[in-house]
Amino acid sequence: MTKVLVLHSVSLLRSALVALLKSEGAFDVFSAGWRSAARNVGALRPDVCVVDLDCPGATALLDGGADADRELLGAGTALLVLASAGRPGALRRAFEARALGYVDKHGSPHRLVRGIRKVAEGERFVDESLAFGFLEASRMPLTARELSVLARAAEGESIAEIARGLHLSNGTVRNYMASATRKVGARNRIDAIRISQCAGWV
Repeated sequence: MTKVLVLHSVSLLRSALVALLKSEGAFDVFSAGWRSAARNVGALRPDVCVVDLDCPGATALLDGGADADRELLGAGTALLVLASAGRPGALRRAFEARALGYVDKHGSPHRLVRGIRKVAEGERFVDESLAFGFLEASRMPLTARELSVLARAAEGESIAEIARGLHLSNGTVRNYMASATRKVGARNRIDAIRISQCAGWV
């Protein structure tokens, strides 16, 4: 059986996803919140890890790119994300983190099931409905690191907190913030966050 770990910050949604996948009968399903994510991944060694990109905890996984992917998931675990075409920034960050599967969270449950089966076999799976989101992601003027900095700032983190979370200096974070602000044509940091949120980048 395919071993699946569902990571979600909301207990009710996490339970619903587990119930859905268990009803298939072909999956051995487990779940965890973000605080115990690393411990559960290490103990369970799942074949597939399912992550909702809208969860605050997903930020830590996406921000580190492939390095964070390997650190949290370990070898042999494929990352499948639940995404929305309206958030191209999150799609780009998931791609940088080497996610193998992309399932539209507004789609039908059988797409999630199919996606898990595909990535468990080492194949890429992308919902067609997310194609426009990927197209928009390719047009974004911001780098993955600039997106990470803006996304954390949008969650209310200070420069120092962003620096600690991304293992950067305060000055480097300020440089990324200034660059992102300039690229989106914003007046200041707050305006850059507003513009990026309206565009679905963060």
